[in-house]
Amino acid sequence: MANFNLNINGKQHQVDVDPATPLLWVLRDHLDLQGTKYGCGVAMCGACTVHLNGTAIRSCQLPVSAIGNGSITTIEGLSATGDHPVQRAWLEQDVPQCGYCQAGQIMSAAALLEANPQPSDEQIEEAMSGNICRCGTYVRIKQAIKTASTLKNSAS
Repeated sequence: MANFNLNINGKQHQVDVDPATPLLWVLRDHLDLQGTKYGCGVAMCGACTVHLNGTAIRSCQLPVSAIGNGSITTIEGLSATGDHPVQRAWLEQDVPQCGYCQAGQIMSAAALLEANPQPSDEQIEEAMSGNICRCGTYVRIKQAIKTASTLKNSAS
């Protein structure tokens, strides 16, 4: 076991865990941040997506020891009131079906728009290709990202 000081959603958290523990399990089991989901466990489905220093990463395969002084944002930290442009667009476009993949989808979309405020269809498809939606809402996901781009750019 080892002590780790983690910056998660703008707050410092101290955890005493095995250094090989994936960030996903630190978030869910030790910090009670349940929004990040377990999907496949091999970083292929995207359900566990969080941001590390603003970049979308898969938390199921990232050992807590690899985080260092990085800043982690989970779905709970994206917006205190749920009004991030991506979250608003998700509701406006009626994206969620079962909802299981949505936190990971939203986190990937938010990272995309932070890096590229006006992505093309191809750029959206490429950025979101690592996130699987069992319900197949890909058309609405793409439209929600375009809507979020408009919302984000009009707020700037």
